[in-house]
This record gives sequence, C-alpha cells and structure tokens, in this order.
Amino acid sequence: MRRLTRILLTLTAIVLFLGVLGLGGVLAAFWHFSRGLPEFQQLAEYEPPITTRVHAGDGRLIAEYARERRLFMPIEAIPQIVIDAFVSAEDKRFFSHAGVDFLGVARALVANLQSIGQNRRPEGASSITQQVAKNFLLSNELSYERKIKEAILAFRIERAFTKEKILELYLNEIYLGAGAYGVAAAALNYYGKSLDELEIDEAAYLAALPKAPNNYHPVRFPKAAKTRRDYVLERMAEDGVITMAQAVELQQRPIRIRDRRDSQVARSDWFAEEVRREIAARFGERALYDGGLSVRATMNPRLQEIGERTLRRGLLAYDRRHGWRKPLGQVETGPGWAERLQKFPPVPGLDPGWRIALVLTAEGAAATIGFADGAQGRIPLADMAWARTWKPDQELGPPLKSVGEALAPGDVVAVEATDRPGQFALRQIPDIGGGLVALDPHTGRILALVGGWDFQVSQFNRATQAQRQPGSAFKPFVYVAALENGFTPSSLVLDAPFVLDQGPDKAKWKPGNYSGEFYGPSTLRLGIEKSRNLMTVRLAQSIGMDKVADYARRFGIYDALPEQLSMSLGAGETTLLRLTTAYAELVNGGKRISPTLIDRVQDRKGRTIFRHDERPCPKCQARDGAAADSEPEVPDTRETVLDPATAYQMVSMLQGVVERGTGVRIRELRRPLAGKTGTSNEFFDTWFIGFSPDLVVGVFVGFDTPRTMGDKESGSAVAVPIFRDFMAEALAEKPVIPFRVPPGVRLVRIDPASGLPAEPGQRSAILEAFRPGSEPRGRGDVLDGSDDDGDAPAAGSGTGGIGLAPLRPLPSGSQSSPTTGTGGLY
Repeated sequence: MRRLTRILLTLTAIVLFLGVLGLGGVLAAFWHFSRGLPEFQQLAEYEPPITTRVHAGDGRLIAEYARERRLFMPIEAIPQIVIDAFVSAEDKRFFSHAGVDFLGVARALVANLQSIGQNRRPEGASSITQQVAKNFLLSNELSYERKIKEAILAFRIERAFTKEKILELYLNEIYLGAGAYGVAAAALNYYGKSLDELEIDEAAYLAALPKAPNNYHPVRFPKAAKTRRDYVLERMAEDGVITMAQAVELQQRPIRIRDRRDSQVARSDWFAEEVRREIAARFGERALYDGGLSVRATMNPRLQEIGERTLRRGLLAYDRRHGWRKPLGQVETGPGWAERLQKFPPVPGLDPGWRIALVLTAEGAAATIGFADGAQGRIPLADMAWARTWKPDQELGPPLKSVGEALAPGDVVAVEATDRPGQFALRQIPDIGGGLVALDPHTGRILALVGGWDFQVSQFNRATQAQRQPGSAFKPFVYVAALENGFTPSSLVLDAPFVLDQGPDKAKWKPGNYSGEFYGPSTLRLGIEKSRNLMTVRLAQSIGMDKVADYARRFGIYDALPEQLSMSLGAGETTLLRLTTAYAELVNGGKRISPTLIDRVQDRKGRTIFRHDERPCPKCQARDGAAADSEPEVPDTRETVLDPATAYQMVSMLQGVVERGTGVRIRELRRPLAGKTGTSNEFFDTWFIGFSPDLVVGVFVGFDTPRTMGDKESGSAVAVPIFRDFMAEALAEKPVIPFRVPPGVRLVRIDPASGLPAEPGQRSAILEAFRPGSEPRGRGDVLDGSDDDGDAPAAGSGTGGIGLAPLRPLPSGSQSSPTTGTGGLY
C-alpha cells in the first residue's frame, strides 16, 4: 500500500512538473511571439482607404476613384442578414469565443493530420477576430508562427473591442473579388445594389467569397460559385438564421450578376476627368484616391448626352465634306481572312454603331466586305459618294465614279449598317477636334462639358485646355466697351477701307470684311449682326484699346490683352470655357460668375468641406414650422461687372445675329436665342457662343495643330449647326421665355437700317434698347476716322457717332498679328 502511495505521489509530482514545465513553455512562447507585435490599439482609429464617388446633379453616379474600391459602412447600417451570413460561413461561434475558436482549431488539426502526404493545402481555423488581426496587422505568410501571433493578437483585440466593432472592421476590410473591398462595394459590384437591397441568397454568395474570391467568380467558375453559395445557405439553416425549407428553395436559384453598367450610372469621361483634376488640385491625390470623398458635380446627364452626340455629329458632318483620307489598315484577303481580321488591333474612337470590316472586292458600283464572324455585306457607291480623295488644305478630288477609286481589297474600314439588309455605309473617324460647354448663366454651374470626338482617342480637352483665337466671337466685348462710353445701338460707324501705318520698315495693316466689300455708314447693331471687321476696328480705335483690354480682363476672357487693334478682332488666344462664361455674364445682367464643375464636396464623415455657393442662408436648414412655411431669402452676392442696361443692349443686339445675321440658321428654332459666330484667319478656328435666357452654350471646332479647315468653313457653317442641334433638344418641351428687360431701359421702334425712329406701320421696324434720354431724334454724326469730333455723341442728339483721332502707329517693337488679312471673320 505504501509502495502504491509512493508511486502515485511520484506520478503526481511528475505531472505537476510537466504541467508547470508546459505552462512555462506556453508562457515563454507567448512572451517570445508577443515581442514586436503591432499595436492593436490603432484599430480604434481605423480609417480605411475608401472610394471617392462623383455624382451628377440628379444623383446618378459619374465616376469612382480609388486604389482599393471600398465603401465604409458602420455596423449599424449593415443588415442583420448580411452579418448572419458571414458569421455562419466564417465563424459560427464568433459571439461566444474569446478570440480563438478552439473547437475549430481541433477540427482543423485533425483534418490536417489526416491529409499529411496528400499535397493538400493545410486547413485554417481562423476566427473572424483572427482574420482581423491578420488583415490589419500581419502578413499572409502561411506558417504556424504567424498563426500563434494571430491568436495572441485576437485575444488582445477581443479584450479591447466589442464584437460589433470587430465585425465592422472585418466586413469593411475584407477583399471579396472583382476589385471590391468590403461588403458594401461588393454588393454594388456584383448586384448593382446597396446592402439593404440584398436578398438572402445574394448575401450568402458574398459570404461565400472570403475563402478564395477568385475561385468562386460567378462568370469564370459558375459551378464552384453556386456550390459554395449553397454551402453557406446550408450553414445558415443549421445555425437557425433561415429555415431548411428556405435554404432548399434558395439553392435552386442561379447566381444572377447585375453589371454595374445596368445601374443608375451617368458616364462621361470628359466631365469626370475635369472633376478628377480639380479634386486632386484642391485636396491632393491621397484624398482623391483614399479619402472617401462624396462629390456632387454640376453635370446634367441629359444635357451631357445631347452635347456629346451633337458635337460628334457636327464633327462627322464637317469631316465628310472633306473626303476620304485612308483605311484603318490592311489585312490579307483569301482563305482565312476572317481569322486574320479577328486579330486586327482594336480601333479607339469608333462610334458605338460602327463595325470593323475587310474589303474583299472593290469594283464598279459596290464593294464586298467581310466581318470577323465570317458574315459579308456590300457598300454601294451611293453610300460612300462622300469619300472623294482628300487633298491638302482640305480640298477634294473629283467625284467618285467607282468604289475602286477609294477602296481596294485588303483595306480595313469602319462601316455602319443602313436600313437596307446586307448593305453598309462607309465611315471614317474625324481628325478634326472640337469642344462644347453648356452652363447656367446665373450660377456658373457647368451642365455639360465635351472635349472632343472621343476621350479614348485623346484626353486633351478642347473646351478647357485649348488656347485658340476666337475671331469675331470677341467682338461683343468691343461693342460693350463702346456702349459704356457714349455709343448706342443706333450709333453710325463708317464701314470703309482702313489702313494703319505701323511705322518704318513695317507692313501696313489693312483689315477687311469677310465679304471683301464696304458698306458705308452702318449702325452698331448692323455691325455686330453682320460681323463687320472694319466697323469694329474703328470702334476700338475710337474708345481706345486700353478700354477694350480692361473689359476683356473684367469679363475674364484674357488676363492681359495686348493693346493692339488686331486684338479687337479676336487675334488673342483664350479657351472656350472662358469665353462662354463671359457671354453668360452678358445674359445674366452683368453679374460675375465663377464656372464650376462641383457643387459640393463632403468628407467620409459627411462634413461639407467645399461648397461652390457660399451665400449665407440661415433659414435653408430651418426645422421649425414657421420658418419652413416661407421661402428663404438668399442674398445676391455676385459682383457687378457691367451695367444691367448695357448688358441687355448687347443681348438684344446678339439676338439680331440670330434673327438677321451670321447666326440666321438658328432662327428656325423659333425661340428667343442670341449669340455670335467667330472665325479666325484662314479658317483656322470656328466658334459660336450663344444663349437662351437661362442656358449658355459655347461651341469650338478646329484642328489640334492649327491649320485651315478649308474655304468657307466659317463659324456659321461649322459651329452654328452644332449649337442649333444642341438647343433644339435641350430646350424641347421647355417654355418659351423672352430675354428679361432690366429697369432703366426704354424700348423704341427703330428702322434697323438707319437707326432712326421707324415710320408708322413700318413692317421691318425692330424694338431697340436705349437708356432714357439717348433715343435718336435725327441722323447723327458718323464715326469715320476724321478728327472733327473727338467727343462721344450727346444724349438724344441723333443716332450717335464720333470722329476718330488720327490713326497712330503701334508702339515701337510691337507687332499687330496678323499684319495683313482680315483678323476676325464671321
């Protein structure tokens, strides 16, 4: 008995010793692996990289910018069914363990022992907390050392944070494939839905992804994806989240993925890129790609779509007027041509309705073409009659008599289906550039912005970046300066030859009208309507180029316009956006506006960090009933850049451009519209800037490397049709609103030819805008270049007009550009 007792005591001592030794080993291992572990307290200030999202004015998504595509969702905003699905799939005892699921560890250990020698990846048993430790604080190294560190950190995290906080970290950080980080981004990527719109089987599929998201891709591996999804549904049923009957029913559903393009997305690369640049410049690249900013842009998706479509149509129409340049490339015909065509490199810039085709035969009245799928069709001569040979200076070769004069077997071309089965029309990507901008003249909000034919071909934005000569589109600001300095719309200016001696050894400057003719004394209104260069130069010489330069700076067209007479004809360079903004300040009554692409920017916590409209409005956020019943009064803090009466006079004169002048093609819309054409020397640049009472639109067309667009390709021929087509759609079903007449303006019936009061019953009479007391009472002086009268006309003395001081040479060393020619044209 004593011997047995001694044996038991000895065994007990050995067990105790081994236990103490084991505990010591565990503590030593714990101490060893704890050294140098990351500080888990940083999780309390967790701010993950979040996607910056840009929304249009109507709330639709325009673009997203991120290094990791993630949308942060607080745990309170994550639906319970999503939480339950992930817990069932990843860690069923999450809410009961202290960081490590020991039962799961034992199960994984047994499974791994059984798989020794089978070349299988060891199973893990990481709890959600351990995954948080790994994802945030450790690497993806597959080793027992990392697993021990992971467990230690998990225990620490569980003591420091609530289960809900741990879930929030996990569900927002985890990668779920297809570029999506976190459950909110994954819901949008796979289903085009927000989390609260997910159905049970959709939540189960997302919960199936953490193990190996690329292996369960619903398109590449649909069978594996469904098997894994069904497993998660079964686990949810076992955990009592759903019934087994629900699980069986949901397992019958296929995985239906909804492409993000099917969601409410308003895509516009031109607009989005300008917003991206502004956000990066204002807040920095890190805030743009990691900051989770919410940007409300000013874009109107409907107007943006109209702008892109009408500009493309206008560029294509111009391009077709100037012939066929060359095919996209060549592919050998003969057996196997379809396979060879399939390998032809993608062609950027193709219109969505166009296809790539290979010319198989090209004889007589039709060409036979083939497509990459082996199908064939025909291009009749009638559908490529425009394809005459292109020649330098945008000239054309003779009319086509056979398709073989333009095409040859082996040519790869773009075609578009016609309404006749099996027949196609030849198409060509334009090499002309252009831009369009539409904005609200009262706020400066840019509603549409188009920078060229196709963003994928060239990211250069011709609406904001191209510095070009506006030609006669600048003239209204010379006339504004004249109206502010004693002239009226009825003042007479001589339209006659003008010669400026620029000094010794310099050529004389001899501007001329577009028509090459002279028209004698003409009213200011007629001068702007018909875009008379000689009248504009005389006006600028009379009032002084210093005043013209001041108004150009005041309206933001130029920062420092050289005080040379040629600049009065638009020889200086500016951008489409700057010039369009200046026109907006005419129609809004002379108020300064700042064009903007962005209404508001909020940070990841919803705090507004930028707002374009900074006007104070305390009652706008009122919650009490009394304040809410009355419309809040918002002060007008805009600076006045021009007297409202002068602004209206200019608007009225520009309306005449549409009614009787160079913009007459727009008159068919039968709406109050106004604007001005512009064409630079040798037809290098063509413009039209126009407006309705509440919408301003600018159009520019020209080659990126300036060169002639061809004879007669003026602003009225190229830019006006684009403006007309845009306005026809943009204003469709909108009420017809006349231009607003400000106080201090008197409307008088005038003979538009003479500027004198109209005869009773005169049918050609128009209403002209005058300041009270400046109405014409008889024929006045004519601004003719003489020095008889250097003063502005006295109010009411006649139609108005002053004499010119003797013409002065330009300052020494300066040059008038151009030294010859017309300067601005139409």
